[in-house]
Amino acid sequence: MKITDAKFVASCSSVADKPKLSLPEFAFIGRSNVGKSSLINFLTGCKGLAHTSAKPGKTLSINHFIINDSWYLVDLPGYGYARVSKEMREKLEKMIDGYVLTSSDMMLLFVLLDSRHDLLKNDLDFLIKLGNEGVPFSIVFTKCDKLGRDSLAAQVEKNKQALLEYWEELPPVFLTSTVDATGREEILDYIDEILKNHKTNNN
Repeated sequence: MKITDAKFVASCSSVADKPKLSLPEFAFIGRSNVGKSSLINFLTGCKGLAHTSAKPGKTLSINHFIINDSWYLVDLPGYGYARVSKEMREKLEKMIDGYVLTSSDMMLLFVLLDSRHDLLKNDLDFLIKLGNEGVPFSIVFTKCDKLGRDSLAAQVEKNKQALLEYWEELPPVFLTSTVDATGREEILDYIDEILKNHKTNNN
């Protein structure tokens, strides 16, 4: 897939406030500071589309970007640690669950995990919730340039094995780096494949 146009459309706090134009949605989520905004900018080829920050918890709403006038890329708030109040964390959790569990337009949720680290409890809890609720998702390992090839392979395999304690098989897994341009085509081609199947099944 080639992205020729990407525009910010709306920022909302609930499914009820989504853009009125109904289009297929592909959402991105991860623990705070996992590199989500950088990945979105990398995928779309628009450096300033999603705001990046070294401060965790920067995304505090559901942001819709329209891609090629045919689908939405949805930037969700991070889960887990963020420098916000307990009240705000509860509000964000409710916002995330409300979107992920009820948006009928969401084709797939990309869950971002930092390739350098072991899975944390909030990663596992979130992924298990998705599995229990039947939410379609894929896993994206970010910052893959930060480790050497062998160390990266070992850490990714360790995390896969941790997940296989809960599932018989894993959903599609992507390795990405915004520094050495890894994973962009694979993710966009996967989105394109889902869109084509969706179009075929709805004709």
